[in-house]
Amino acid sequence: MSTLAPLVARIDASTPPHRDRAIDGLRALALAAVPIGHWLLGGFTLDADGAIRNASPLSAFGALAPVSWVLQMLGIFFLVGGRASALSHRRRTAGTAAWLRGRVARLGRPVLGVTAVWAVLIAVLAAAGVPEDTLRTAATLVVQPLWFVGVYAAVTALTPLCVRAARRLGGWAAAPLLLCVATVDLLRYGPYADAVPSWLSVLNILPGWLFAYQLGVSWGEKRIGRGGAVLLAAGGAVLFAVLVAVFHYPASMVGVPGEARTNSHPPSLLVLALASAQSGAAILLAGRLARLLARPALWAPVVVVNLSAMTVLCWHQTAMLAAAVPASYAGAVPGLTTAPETPGWVAARMAWLPVFAVLLAVIGRYARAFESPWHGVSAARRATAGVLALGFTAFALGLT
Repeated sequence: MSTLAPLVARIDASTPPHRDRAIDGLRALALAAVPIGHWLLGGFTLDADGAIRNASPLSAFGALAPVSWVLQMLGIFFLVGGRASALSHRRRTAGTAAWLRGRVARLGRPVLGVTAVWAVLIAVLAAAGVPEDTLRTAATLVVQPLWFVGVYAAVTALTPLCVRAARRLGGWAAAPLLLCVATVDLLRYGPYADAVPSWLSVLNILPGWLFAYQLGVSWGEKRIGRGGAVLLAAGGAVLFAVLVAVFHYPASMVGVPGEARTNSHPPSLLVLALASAQSGAAILLAGRLARLLARPALWAPVVVVNLSAMTVLCWHQTAMLAAAVPASYAGAVPGLTTAPETPGWVAARMAWLPVFAVLLAVIGRYARAFESPWHGVSAARRATAGVLALGFTAFALGLT
């Protein structure tokens, strides 16, 4: 502890007085939930030829569904993203286009980095004899969380419109988005669902994730107070309960293999209900959280997580694969390559979490370079990275 004390004190001293510690704390919490959720709810099975395939413990343990309510914190991520974007947009010194280019570049560099690196890894691992099914499983897992970046970039581009809507309608600016998702859900799950084309569900992607972002922008514009936060928390909780108990929405917030319906891809009304409840609670607790994070020992890890946000998002599946792929050559390793069908698997997977965290820290030490501006990187190298990234994405999506 004495070794870390100077570092902790330095981090605290370098934090600007106007820094909103509650926002960073909420973002760190939402970020931590992403790898923990994927590591807990993502298992593997081992084929006879030694290849690993994706499997979910939720197929055997439906009672674990409430765990996904806690770990599905993308609503919080979009909420704090909306608030931070509203404040950043207000303080910008350049035009909106330049402001947007800067924010999108911060998102794109790490994605380009991880996909380009994995394009090379796929070739190396294939040459080393790793089964193709294992490689496709790995590629799918790596690409899986990256959809978020595209959606987040899209909603960020709408920040100026969100700000205008917030100034005119306050927190109610998010209501039309909820109604849009509710309408699409009624069409795809209602009495005439058989006559509705399957592609209709994609209409929920933008309004579904923009909902919490718009709430965050309204919060940043000081248009949501304590009363509005209570309404969001209580209304979201009631709507969530009604959708599950009365309208039979799947209880799990993540997809379960074999289930006909899923809540998250694309988001259903249940995702918005959860985001509403979480957002209301976050706004109500923000002041208390800020005071708590005034303690340097608690603030330092929040800063570290926030500085590595995109690295955590892009590389946490790689950390799990760094353990699972070598383990597949050892046969059935409890909690890693055994089917997630027994309580013993759950206990064993919990024991693996610290290992995954250490592997992520090691990988992140080098991968964080992709988050920094690529000064001195030639156009040819950037083009090569882009081609590699496209090739890997095509492989992950089964296009090659």
